[in-house]
Amino acid sequence: MTDGDRPRLASLRGEPDVYRAAEDSHLLAKTAVARIESDDLVLDLGTGSGYVGRTVAEACSARVVASDLNPHACQQAGDAGLAVVRTDMVSAFRDDTFDWVLFNPPYLPTPEDREWGDWMEQALSGGEDGRAVVNPFLASVRRVLAPGGRALLLVSSLTGLDAVRNTARNEGLMTDEAAEEQFPSERLVVLELTPTGT
Repeated sequence: MTDGDRPRLASLRGEPDVYRAAEDSHLLAKTAVARIESDDLVLDLGTGSGYVGRTVAEACSARVVASDLNPHACQQAGDAGLAVVRTDMVSAFRDDTFDWVLFNPPYLPTPEDREWGDWMEQALSGGEDGRAVVNPFLASVRRVLAPGGRALLLVSSLTGLDAVRNTARNEGLMTDEAAEEQFPSERLVVLELTPTGT
């Protein structure tokens, strides 16, 4: 992340401690709405403001559970009408539960000396390589997917798409590029993750 990114990132602060829906959220929500059906059970992981989960619930009439580690995000998503669980990753959920898991993780590569140390930093910073949260997600998401279940993961070209795909493959997940949007400084990509052998 460059110093020039700071004003742009700061502008994403809706509530001071909660990530506000931006281009990445809109791309993930649009991609999810095109795939999810009314009888699906959906986890909106790292829900932030609840925008993606609320959009899916309203557009698809699907059952949506939102989760976040940030208590301020949990409050905001709950205020938006979503059922919310405060948890880290998928640790609070049973095996074989969700038809879809949707995740817009913190993916911006951020040197340790440039991190803010607040809730917003946790929502944006993907650590040195941008994959500090992506990799644990890939290691754990398969457990909570119901038979036939899939996940949608939003990542950036800044995150290292080949590295993300390789990690997913090593965790038993096939990746398909479900959607993408090009910006001057990066390409946003939604990867559809399907457990191998299903």
